[in-house]
Amino acid sequence: MHTRLLLTPLLTILLITNSCMSDKKADLILFNGTIYTVDESFSKAEAMAVRDRMILAVGSTNDILKQYDTEKSIDLEGKFVYPGLIDAHCHFLGYGNSLLHADLVGTTSFEEIVDLVKKRQEDYPSEWVLGRGWDQNDWEVKEFPTLDLLDEVFPDNPVLLRRIDGHAAIANSVALKMAGVNENTAVEGGSLMTRNGKLTGVLVDNAIGLIGRIVPDPHEDEVIAALLKGEAHCFAVGLTSVHDAGLGYETINLIDSLHKSGELKMRVYAMLSPGEKNYVQYMYKGIHKTDRLNVRSVKLYADGALGSRGALMLEPYSDDPGNVGLAVSSVEYLREQCRLAYENGYQANIHCIGDSANRLALDLYAEFLKGNNDRRWRIEHAQIIHPEDFSKFGKYSIIPSVQSTHGTSDMYWADERVGDERIKGAYAFRQLMEENGWIPNGSDFPVENINPLYGYYAMSIRKDLDGYPEEGFQVENALTREEAFKAMTIWAAMSAFEENEKGSLETGKLADFIITQKDLLIIPAEQIPTTRIVETWIGGEKVYSR
Repeated sequence: MHTRLLLTPLLTILLITNSCMSDKKADLILFNGTIYTVDESFSKAEAMAVRDRMILAVGSTNDILKQYDTEKSIDLEGKFVYPGLIDAHCHFLGYGNSLLHADLVGTTSFEEIVDLVKKRQEDYPSEWVLGRGWDQNDWEVKEFPTLDLLDEVFPDNPVLLRRIDGHAAIANSVALKMAGVNENTAVEGGSLMTRNGKLTGVLVDNAIGLIGRIVPDPHEDEVIAALLKGEAHCFAVGLTSVHDAGLGYETINLIDSLHKSGELKMRVYAMLSPGEKNYVQYMYKGIHKTDRLNVRSVKLYADGALGSRGALMLEPYSDDPGNVGLAVSSVEYLREQCRLAYENGYQANIHCIGDSANRLALDLYAEFLKGNNDRRWRIEHAQIIHPEDFSKFGKYSIIPSVQSTHGTSDMYWADERVGDERIKGAYAFRQLMEENGWIPNGSDFPVENINPLYGYYAMSIRKDLDGYPEEGFQVENALTREEAFKAMTIWAAMSAFEENEKGSLETGKLADFIITQKDLLIIPAEQIPTTRIVETWIGGEKVYSR
């Protein structure tokens, strides 16, 4: 009995000691660097401890090394650490698919495109000839192409080549015939371009679906290959989370299974494509949330794109009198989808480019949101805003989800489309940010380059990669570097209701971070786009190293 009395306090002491030792253990410690926490005060630290995929502590090198033990440590040797970067609007699967098809980005003529596609078809024969990335605004003759050359080179294969923004495409005669499309075909929310009464092969917005619906669906192994290839490219530029703007339930289910098996590590905020099957699988069941997948929104479309003159404008295009663009969805349809989203606690995220589309969506949102709220309904792109409509973002707590590189890609010709007055309300990131005090930034890749530092540069410096224009494009709407960095970290996380788990390097948050050799907050502006990511980590696991 005396022995038991003596052992009990001893055992208690041992348990407490072991518990304390356990609390002092870290899976990983980084030290001797500069860590931008992107917390509320944008503070800096020297060291960080990680355990069980989470951040255990941040502080000085001296304090962290004194407080925690680890078998794995990294001497940063003065390098810089930031939260993992988040793309708040992209097409993750679409980008992966584009890597498996002909890449037409940067082509300077339609003849070059056909030569490129022909060579790829010779190297990788297939029934359908697919590609994406052309932009007639980059050509010497800035006009839409016709199908004649495609018919000559591909007399037997169906061809569908999408424009860079995905809102226009060109098909050859074989594809048009297979789809039953002719000069008399009507399509709501889209158009079939003609010349002298004959189809040119160019399809705009919803018309693309006439051909797209007969393109064979990729096999599951092809989808997996696309996701994994896209993920590897994203990790290399520091992305640890992506917001995919429009996915069906089958793809989301596949992503979920790949997460669970450990094959796919990228964190995905999946905007649900509209449709009863998708709603039954997800929306009607409520929010679906894991540490790597978040399904709580629906992606809708109000109009097309500016480059293809499909953006819906209040007044006709300055360079195309009589054309005000396209409403790709009716107001009634959008209202019904918003009602379903509201009743099921989902975000409504509507694609809006033109000032008319933005006004339509803002006023529609107002019907449901009434006033200040925390629904965080988003306008995707918010590209051209009428002066009278900016205040609606703040009044109804509507989030402008922008893509800053659209501004520096479009600035060469956008004023020709909309004129000197309307361009002042275009790509107005600062004015939009000031409505709610924050703004998320994405890229819309593969429409733009996947590198988030290009977006950071465009948002804060307002120049292209060649430093043009010298004074910057509408610099009154530039953000500070600190603000622009928040737009692709903590503010991007906020736009998905994820600010309590990611977007900054604070105790209790996921250990998603990147390492660079240069300080992105103070290096000369021209060095930002060429800065390379040294390492990318997700949940305390290294997923990329140069």
